[in-house]
Amino acid sequence: MAKKNPQNKKSKNKSKAVAAKETEQIAIRDEKAVKKEKKSQKKGKKLKQDLSEHTSLKNLNKKKSKNRQAVWVKKFTLAYEQELQKLQIELLKWQKHVIANEQRVLMLFEGRDAAGKGGTIKRIIEHMNPRGARVVALLRPSDRERTQWYFQRYIQHLPSAGEIVLFDRSWYNRAMVEPTMGFCTDEENKRFLKDTPMLESMLVKNGIILFKFFFSVSKEEQLRRFNARETDPLKQYKISPVDREAQERWDDYTVRKFQMLNETNRTISPWTIIRSDNKKKARLNCIKHILSQVEYKGKIPAEELEIDPEIAISGIDEIRFMEDHLMTGVELPG
Repeated sequence: MAKKNPQNKKSKNKSKAVAAKETEQIAIRDEKAVKKEKKSQKKGKKLKQDLSEHTSLKNLNKKKSKNRQAVWVKKFTLAYEQELQKLQIELLKWQKHVIANEQRVLMLFEGRDAAGKGGTIKRIIEHMNPRGARVVALLRPSDRERTQWYFQRYIQHLPSAGEIVLFDRSWYNRAMVEPTMGFCTDEENKRFLKDTPMLESMLVKNGIILFKFFFSVSKEEQLRRFNARETDPLKQYKISPVDREAQERWDDYTVRKFQMLNETNRTISPWTIIRSDNKKKARLNCIKHILSQVEYKGKIPAEELEIDPEIAISGIDEIRFMEDHLMTGVELPG
């Protein structure tokens, strides 16, 4: 029987000690990593807790007390809330005028997915009398509606006297979404682009005050908002199966947008483009544009309704910009 080598035994014990020490170091590193991750998650959760709109403005001059927690807000947020409150008061004045004079107002909100249409509509009607203002956001057409005249299901929602109606997407689905996603034929799309200016002309000549807004968002910002929707439980209802395809078919949407503007931007029913990478600026400038185009009692001075030309752009200027850059390789606004 062979004798055990004490040197081998010593080296084995040494290797075991080294292995044990390495295992201990790995455990310590893992523990530190877990603590760091928990700390960052905790910090991240705190950063994601946004105050409800108007909260910072309402509490700006409140006195310090034991049951109150101090928070930091951006100066821009305070300025935005002050401006928004002022404009919402003006919207109420205007609505009273609309009701008193039995006017009919129609607003169409179009744009790419996650461009900020819904958020702007929410701020416009937030303090309006719901009896005289309503939002129309139609689902996909039923089997019966598919057999009808295309505009038929929209016409029934047009405003009556003293009413403001806001369409969160409208008949312009057939200009961009439907042809891009293959939900309509090329012939149906072409027919729509020819018929729409005539329809809108009839509406305006019949006395309807028409606003058409296209919310323009960059590809990078759209992707960031899509990702936010997937992680925010309060925004997950906004996720749709075609969201990711909107990114993949970005250029197709751009071509459709160019065609739509060319065919439907008319003097009697012009488009207004709203650059919406900054949602707050987009909301303020959209409301300012509306108020600057209407008259009502007690209206604030015109200089307080001045629009940022970098945010609100006329349809004809957008067409010219796209014509100049469409084939140059420059990334066009969404």
